[in-house]
Amino acid sequence: MSQTEGARLFRETWIAGVREHFPGEPKPGYVTPWEDTPEWEREAAGAVFEQVRQFLVLSGGHASRLTREQKSRFVATCWTAQMFRHFENPKPGYIADWPDLPDWQKETDSDIFEAIEKSLH
Repeated sequence: MSQTEGARLFRETWIAGVREHFPGEPKPGYVTPWEDTPEWEREAAGAVFEQVRQFLVLSGGHASRLTREQKSRFVATCWTAQMFRHFENPKPGYIADWPDLPDWQKETDSDIFEAIEKSLH
């Protein structure tokens, strides 16, 4: 899978997770389709996809034994690094530490890790 395809998988999994886990009606930006996603966000999604993919490969497949929390933490940390890459002064919500994230986002980040994991098989 190319990094562009991986970025799209990331975004589509994010949207599906938001629709499943978000309480109430999500902000429109949370569910913006791939075609309308800003370029910086596409690049960030592709980078995080690649980081998770490499993590899984370099673990020899054993990263699949991580808990959902550990998977979520990894995705969130990779995303935070991308926010610092793309923004001089990112919004606090973009760089919140994992314990401060809402539960819906933690669950969605776990879903993203697991979708990337499935894409490797």
